[in-house]
Amino acid sequence: MHISEGVLSAPILISGAVLTAAGVTVGLKKMKDQDIPRTALISAALFVASLIHLPLGPTSVHLILNGTAGIILGWQIFPAILISLFLQSILFQFGGITTLGINTFNIAFPGIAAYYLFSFARINSNFRLGILSFISGGFAVFLTSILVAFSLAFTDQSFLEIAKLSVVSYLPVIIIEGIITVFVVFSIKKININILGGIKEDV
Repeated sequence: MHISEGVLSAPILISGAVLTAAGVTVGLKKMKDQDIPRTALISAALFVASLIHLPLGPTSVHLILNGTAGIILGWQIFPAILISLFLQSILFQFGGITTLGINTFNIAFPGIAAYYLFSFARINSNFRLGILSFISGGFAVFLTSILVAFSLAFTDQSFLEIAKLSVVSYLPVIIIEGIITVFVVFSIKKININILGGIKEDV
């Protein structure tokens, strides 16, 4: 969900840049030395995931994995997403430098929402863990599509139909990413539950 340069209005671009700067600041402050390899690995995974395009009629969509990344990284998802999108913009011309702030916020903020879903939920069974993982992974993508739609709609009402289409086009990805998140969470849980910071150790 990369919004290209020359599309959004200046207020939206500035707001996105300010919000992303705040998010990156918080993420870096919370990052410890031992968190750097994990953050770099997730950033690389996000970079690769965005290159996997799924055909959808005459167009295609790509994986985002911001829900999964948010669950693992928390606020550190902001610098991870920023680096990933920056590399995509200069290497493949996905998005752009001027839209880097708003694109980062639209993807990273829903990841934070997924993280807090885990933080505030009491998970006392593998079934509940699976359900919450699916909801978190899917909800993050849905929220991203909504933020992208708002970014377009608040720029110009003529983008309203495109905004609606951006939400509808990602409905299959919502389901796919929910399933992927379940597999990732359970795989990590078997290895080391401690890196899933939001999960209370009741399961």
